[in-house]
Amino acid sequence: MTDLDELEQRLGVVFRDKSLLQRALTHRSYLNEHPSFPFEDNERLEFLGDAVLDFITGEYLYHRFPEQREGSLTSLRSVLVRRSTLADFARQWELGRHLMMGHGEVETGGRERDATLCAVFEAVVGALYLDQGIESVQHVLEPLVVPQIARTLKERLHKDPKSSLQERAQGLMHKTPRYRTVRESGPDHAKVFTVEATIGGEVYGVGKGASKQLAAQEAAREALAHFEEMAFPEDGAGAEPDSEE
Repeated sequence: MTDLDELEQRLGVVFRDKSLLQRALTHRSYLNEHPSFPFEDNERLEFLGDAVLDFITGEYLYHRFPEQREGSLTSLRSVLVRRSTLADFARQWELGRHLMMGHGEVETGGRERDATLCAVFEAVVGALYLDQGIESVQHVLEPLVVPQIARTLKERLHKDPKSSLQERAQGLMHKTPRYRTVRESGPDHAKVFTVEATIGGEVYGVGKGASKQLAAQEAAREALAHFEEMAFPEDGAGAEPDSEE
């Protein structure tokens, strides 16, 4: 059994039904190696937690940003509930080290894999919802969600980074960003592409991804961060999301 008391202390809640939390932390690979284990894996709780997160983040954004159109709110929510964000939330809660996993999954880095961490985060949210209801989930999520919204607005994570970079580069420098693939590595079934974002021949950002498009998006995002540091004042944490045309 994992140290549930330590995790509960970190979350600031005490589960009435400890088996819910235990189930949320049980990866299916553990059951493959321990078929007599008394709990099921966390996949059903993951399904529930995904729906709960959609609702809570949607409701929060609806009240936080009155008068904003549906498209802007949807873009913000997509950042809050995407895999990489939820995996980061799971790391803040240190869920990876509490996961019950099969030996093979652990050996291949399962405790740090974004997909696995995202799933366990959703499962814990689902377990907490069943155990204590929506208000408890809202209370636990707020310290994670509020800073992430501020970061999303500051770094324009809810905007397409290539479009945002083009706006910035043309507005400030009257030049259009260019993207060039500088490296391809890995086997054919798991290629990693490295792309540079250049403006006027100077490299402003470098990104890696499983496709050239994803790598270009990451390069544009890094270039935008470079622009923010050099030429633009910081947006306040309370800034509103950009209105749609």
